[in-house]
Amino acid sequence: MDLRVNVNNVHGSQIAAKITGTFTIDGHSFRFNAIAFGRIGGHNVGAKISKSTQKELVKMGYNVDEVIDMLQHKLVHGDITIPEGISKESFADS
Repeated sequence: MDLRVNVNNVHGSQIAAKITGTFTIDGHSFRFNAIAFGRIGGHNVGAKISKSTQKELVKMGYNVDEVIDMLQHKLVHGDITIPEGISKESFADS
């Protein structure tokens, strides 16, 4: 699965941050929201996508849970593109 993640905005700190952005799969772009948090137990990200995005992914033949898992993995590991002025270190374990 070729999934690319673009972070549009990050609000918060290294302890907890709200992330908004898009991910692209098979040339289709979808929006997501995520909460990134760290400290106890290391960095974690909880990503959410809309019901309409979930339905579209199923139509495209994707398992929604696998897509969300990959999205979260890429966010945690910094495999993303970000706008100027945002540091990956503010929310990713790169």
